[in-house]
Amino acid sequence: MTDQVLDVVIIGGGLVGGLTALLLAQGGVQVTVLDAAPVLDAKQVLAQANSRVLALSQASIHLLKTAGVWQHIARQMPYSGMQVWNKNGYGEIMFGQASTRTPWQEHILGSMVEPSILNLAIQSQMQSAVQDYRTQVKVLRIEQANEVWFIHLADGTKLTTKLVIGADGANSFVREQAFIDLDVLDYKQAGLSCAIRTQKPHQYVARQIFLETGPLAYLPMASLTPEQNGHWQSIVWTLPEDYAEEYAQLDDAAFCKLLSLESQHMLGEVLEATPRATFPLKARAAQTYVRDGLALIGDAAHVIHPLAGQGVNIGCLDAAVLCDALLRDAERGVWAHVQTLRRYEHSRKGQNEAMMHSMSALGWLETTQLTPVVWARNFGLKQVEQSAWAKDLFMQQAAGLNSLKNTRYAI
Repeated sequence: MTDQVLDVVIIGGGLVGGLTALLLAQGGVQVTVLDAAPVLDAKQVLAQANSRVLALSQASIHLLKTAGVWQHIARQMPYSGMQVWNKNGYGEIMFGQASTRTPWQEHILGSMVEPSILNLAIQSQMQSAVQDYRTQVKVLRIEQANEVWFIHLADGTKLTTKLVIGADGANSFVREQAFIDLDVLDYKQAGLSCAIRTQKPHQYVARQIFLETGPLAYLPMASLTPEQNGHWQSIVWTLPEDYAEEYAQLDDAAFCKLLSLESQHMLGEVLEATPRATFPLKARAAQTYVRDGLALIGDAAHVIHPLAGQGVNIGCLDAAVLCDALLRDAERGVWAHVQTLRRYEHSRKGQNEAMMHSMSALGWLETTQLTPVVWARNFGLKQVEQSAWAKDLFMQQAAGLNSLKNTRYAI
């Protein structure tokens, strides 16, 4: 039990929660982080490759550098081009290096990082930069009192804080305890992911082909062995739920053959595949991001379709916008004013929901076989490919830098 009133308690120590803690600590705020995960074993993490990667945008990388995390990233794969096309169409869009002959280093669009590698880097930086970082913490109950929140932990500790930040993922306990309702859109689809080794190198280009069943993405990833570097990809394949389960159960040889055919041999034969994992695809949106003295960020506030790989990036933007707003308060001698939290919500909620709905619409447009839609889709892809202005607009949105313009983290 403690009578000390803390400035802020962040529940969740992953990418978004950790980034928020580090940015606030840089601004002179005393932060308490409650992380359910244990301290990671660096040797064990580095010895194993993940089956999935996170596609970090330029904005996310900039924020991680600002927070001192990027220097701890032990393994990552930059990508300098993107190629998107439809299997049964004639349109194709190429971005960055994929559309030019200039060296790939001049077109860095972002980087692919394995989740465990990123978590290790964030944890390492928090251990040195956050004074009160607690691991393996179980939160039993959160309740609001007069201008504070009480947080009850499994070890009997009760924390009192002026501000709770929920960064505890899609199944957020903070959101549940704050009685914030959730809107859910079930796509009736599943994502299938694994790592694969291909005959041809990826050449630092991320590729996505739209099939009748859903989009299939090949995302460049770093290899554990130098001689195979450039030949490993992480795939995310959106499928009807029954297809995903069937494909996940195939033996490696049968799966590699199927994937080679479905991908139109975009990188030659698929030579090797790690065990497959499937996950349901649902869009989720919290009806409000804030209560008095409480804010939701990242997946606790929103989950979007993985179609464009933007979920992790909009979470990082949440962290930046919220931290900037809170630090402006601190400079004025106030803290976590309800109007400040509302401004954060106003800034982020509309953008995030627009992204969520646009990804849902794009997924439908790219999989429907209705003739008028197919014609319009192909025509649209051609027009975008031929328009430097339209392609630049797409790239600016993907980079995420515009969302940082009015914050202290702008570049």
